[in-house]
Amino acid sequence: MSWKLTGSYAETCSCELMCPCNTSLDHGATYDYCRVTLAFNIREGAIEGTDVDGRKVVLIADTPKVMTEGNWKVGVFVDQDATTEQFDRLVEVFGGQRGGPMAGLAPLIGEMLGVQQAAITMSDDGLSHSVRVDDSIVFEVEDIVPFGVTDGTPVKFDGMFHPVGSDLTMAEAKSSHIDAYGIAYEAKTGLSYADFSWAG
Repeated sequence: MSWKLTGSYAETCSCELMCPCNTSLDHGATYDYCRVTLAFNIREGAIEGTDVDGRKVVLIADTPKVMTEGNWKVGVFVDQDATTEQFDRLVEVFGGQRGGPMAGLAPLIGEMLGVQQAAITMSDDGLSHSVRVDDSIVFEVEDIVPFGVTDGTPVKFDGMFHPVGSDLTMAEAKSSHIDAYGIAYEAKTGLSYADFSWAG
């Protein structure tokens, strides 16, 4: 059996605009760490025959300044409406056990802080993308439209190494309250992706 997920994505991290880690994982973060939240809104998906349409997954991580050094601390939230079977399959995919993009990041994780279900809401409204996980994670990022671009098209970062895709949209954090699994930070920069597609 195989799996496939499609949906939208938003993230925000503690680096200044723009995050050096998104240029390349082996570039040092703005500070002596990078704290990041990755939010996935799965519009359609099936994992080994289990329908996961409409489910949401959010990961929060605390990494060293240079991400490729590993020893990441990671916590995971899965949509509270997920059934036990959906929960198990999603944890396998996002933990990298079923291959796919997250499998490439799994060796960098040094400590899993926990996996739990939570109330997750995500919304996309034009250039604005918001995420809420209970009251622990709340943030809004807005896609950046470069000065002089009259048609409103936001700037994309093409050719990057990122689990979601190689051409994510650059965004700026407009507001944040992030404190989960012992990881707390003020969001400053961000990324969004309107249509990610994974398969394994």
